[in-house]
Amino acid sequence: MVEVLRTIMDEIEDVMGKVKEEELQAVMDRLDKSRRVFVAGEGRSGFSARGFAMRLMHLGYTVFFVGETITPAMEAGDVFIGVSGSGKSAGVVGDAKKAAEKGCTVIAVTSKPQSPLAEEAESVLVIPGTVKGDTGESRGSVQLLSSLFDQSLHITLDALCLLLSRRDHTANDTATKAHW
Repeated sequence: MVEVLRTIMDEIEDVMGKVKEEELQAVMDRLDKSRRVFVAGEGRSGFSARGFAMRLMHLGYTVFFVGETITPAMEAGDVFIGVSGSGKSAGVVGDAKKAAEKGCTVIAVTSKPQSPLAEEAESVLVIPGTVKGDTGESRGSVQLLSSLFDQSLHITLDALCLLLSRRDHTANDTATKAHW
């Protein structure tokens, strides 16, 4: 049992060591509280994307999750963040295209820098964890499907929020007051 946990932690540590600081900085440079942020994701990656959107709200950003009944239409100047491990999730890629057509800043968060989602983006944050379509030696994980990407995604997006909170001088007390 402990061996499996150690293997998982080692896999996550390996992926986290490959996330590029300059890519995190490029995402930060495109986010500020004067711009609305729209986040999209499907499946397990979508759950992490929802958690990220919630944390941005706690930090004082105006943020929406694409597909919710109360999500308004995107407009020029908004920021769209699409999350897809494979970079091929049809809904996320379609939303990214729509955002680009409307004049939004498009950010891709994916494990695949050569993907349809990445092609739509001005900025790409690569989290090189294994996803469900990876096979053979390219799998790089003992875990099922996209677990390694999803775990690393959650940690990376939480780290991004911590960096944003520091940059924006948002204290934990302030974020706590925004929590339901």
